[in-house]
Amino acid sequence: MIPAPKSKATRPEREVILGIDPGSIFTGWGVVELEGNRLCHGAHGVIATSTALGQAERLKQIYRGIQDVIQKHRPAAMSLEKVFFSRNVQSALKLGQARGVALLAAAESQIAVAEYSATEIKVAVVGYGHATKEQIQKMVTALLCLRSPMRADAADGLAAAICHIHRRTFQKRTGGIVSRHATKGNWRDYVQVAAKR
Repeated sequence: MIPAPKSKATRPEREVILGIDPGSIFTGWGVVELEGNRLCHGAHGVIATSTALGQAERLKQIYRGIQDVIQKHRPAAMSLEKVFFSRNVQSALKLGQARGVALLAAAESQIAVAEYSATEIKVAVVGYGHATKEQIQKMVTALLCLRSPMRADAADGLAAAICHIHRRTFQKRTGGIVSRHATKGNWRDYVQVAAKR
């Protein structure tokens, strides 16, 4: 009697997401991998530029730094914070420029881009829309089972990636109803809509 061939265990589906926390001086980034239902830390870091450089040179360094991260980790999507309104016009413009080079790097590599408000990212990671930088760092560290501390910029990059994964997972579980009824990042509304379904 010939024994039946052993069935090979199917590996869980793996998706790599790159989160970006843009800044004209420090741009944080984080790579999070979703394997099945498990979040795994890929890598994280900060692209640091010098205030002694002109804005154009700093943007070039940010762009090249993000390109290097994309080439190394091959993410399926990039997640970053939406533009916010600031009283400091100069700071808002510089942040917008840093976001622009991040979007360009993603477009050149043909990577899908998702944008979330700061509140959405905080709610997805901490469960509270007014969470502090320290709270985000602690939750990111706990969710990804990290031991060593990290810069706040890198933690924010990882948080953006986690937010995208949580949102995608939730949309799949609710059959896409989330995207049709989303209201300003209020996840309680999402849950209520899904429960009535």
